[in-house]
Amino acid sequence: MRLSNLHIKNFRNYEELMVDFHKNVVIFLGENAQGKTNLLESIYTLALTRSHRTRNEQELIQWEKEQAFVKGNVQKEYTNVPLELFLTKKGRKTKINHMEQKKLSSYIGQLNVILFAPEDLSLVKGSPQVRRKFLDMEIGQIDSVYLYESAQYQKILKQRNHYLKQLAEHKQTDELYLDILSEQLISHGSKVLFVRQQFVKRLEYWANQLHQKISQSKEQLKISYRSSVSGEYWTDEQTVKKAYEQEIEKVRNKERLRQTTLVGPHRDDLSFLVNEKDVQIFGSQGQQRTAALSVKLAEIDLIKEETGEYPLLLLDDVMSELDDSRQLHLLETIEGKVQTFLTTTTLKQIKDKMTVEPEIFYINQGQLEGEDV
Repeated sequence: MRLSNLHIKNFRNYEELMVDFHKNVVIFLGENAQGKTNLLESIYTLALTRSHRTRNEQELIQWEKEQAFVKGNVQKEYTNVPLELFLTKKGRKTKINHMEQKKLSSYIGQLNVILFAPEDLSLVKGSPQVRRKFLDMEIGQIDSVYLYESAQYQKILKQRNHYLKQLAEHKQTDELYLDILSEQLISHGSKVLFVRQQFVKRLEYWANQLHQKISQSKEQLKISYRSSVSGEYWTDEQTVKKAYEQEIEKVRNKERLRQTTLVGPHRDDLSFLVNEKDVQIFGSQGQQRTAALSVKLAEIDLIKEETGEYPLLLLDDVMSELDDSRQLHLLETIEGKVQTFLTTTTLKQIKDKMTVEPEIFYINQGQLEGEDV
């Protein structure tokens, strides 16, 4: 999978930009606050219809402009797919092959991307919310059913929490409605839980291989899905559902007192063990970063395994955060198979480690200088 061109208009600090990409490694070079990250953000947004930096889509549209758009042509093994994303004050509109898509799940997955930014190095030591978001974004790219079930779960969760508060304030007394909401929550939540568990199992397989390579076979990495629903491993969705029903029943009174849902995917987390020790608690910063790097790079092979195509890799000024050894392993992993877009303020240390000639664009105040601009 490759992105052969990009066309953006009224996006962040770019009034309009059209650029073609010819090589597998593309470097956006420039000082800070010139628009390098905005370019990576536009590619990410084209793929997933939303930014990784803000939940407010209006922030992506230039000041006093009515709309912005991002367009690109995705080259796959057997076909070319034009993608278009339009952002307005009222919402977004997506097109595949110039045909509007009514469902988000029909659009997402046409372009798969993996973003690796300095904050991703805190994937291991950061909050559970960071890891849940990671799971939702990555699984959603390769599983449209998961995307739907996760959205439905969040919708029911919001309704259920609101109703629990109303019950506590005696504004509502209908326990039957709470049972209906619980049943719907379990129905969607059990599907989310099962898919997450299966995903983490495959992620661990690829991540451990990379972790061993980076640590020169000194360390083994284990990743586990820690759920608020009891049971270490579920064989199918029905097993999850039964466990979920039992857990919800156990905390019924506590939920009434706390006025919130205490069990489900929104409460879950990941654990990382290096040589059987919890790296989140006992690991050094180096071990935590190696684990995070292994996980992010593992996604490349996992997505290839799922879709038959390698994803795009977006590296947002992450090279400066890695030591020479980790830089080398990162470049060895991606070169020759993954189209990579990389932002940096300097080529020092990077170019010497590359075995392929990169395509370099110089960015200055939202303007590009380079080939085919």
